[in-house]
Amino acid sequence: MRVSRSWIEKLEARLKKPLPGFDAHNRMSPAVRRPVMQDMPLRNSGVLLLLYPAEKTVHTLFIKRAEYEGIHSGQVSLPGGMYKTSDGNTKFTALREAAEETGIQPNGVRIIGNLTTLHIPVSHVDVFPYVGTMPLRPDFRHDPREVQYIIETSLEHLMDPGTCKSEIMNIAGVDTRVPYYDIQGHHVWGATAMIVCEFLEVCREIKQEGV
Repeated sequence: MRVSRSWIEKLEARLKKPLPGFDAHNRMSPAVRRPVMQDMPLRNSGVLLLLYPAEKTVHTLFIKRAEYEGIHSGQVSLPGGMYKTSDGNTKFTALREAAEETGIQPNGVRIIGNLTTLHIPVSHVDVFPYVGTMPLRPDFRHDPREVQYIIETSLEHLMDPGTCKSEIMNIAGVDTRVPYYDIQGHHVWGATAMIVCEFLEVCREIKQEGV
């Protein structure tokens, strides 16, 4: 799959229509999810699913977060972070955080749409995912204080049925089967996997249309 102008146009048009939303999220959601943190205020965050050409096909990236005292320590996720009042909106948040974490230039990213907002109960955060494109592979320079390393993968690999796996994990004291994407031996699960699943569903719809 190539980052052609026609494909990007089709994707942008599809993102303006009703999205798969809950149905797609549910396919990658653990059977047990941690309860809402009632003592924490609801916060917003923005994340970026970036598409760019590499090795003659469409690629995207994930980040391996640094180890720290927190519930998302060391996880593999999309670049992004918490909304600040100075951002003005979560789209700016996604671009700002992606720039800080990966070194991409925000003015080089074209946002072509957004995916369905997703609530993360364990941190009581609403995540606003944005889809962006760049005409060339970025010159990534990650911030080691926030990111251990960057993980690049092709869209074709993500869409391969063999990439989606599952295993038993203990969540909130309950052993439950958790679906995940196997990206170069890394587990992409939880909210990130749910966002990716919705995006892949949109891509499959476009592919079925013969693009």
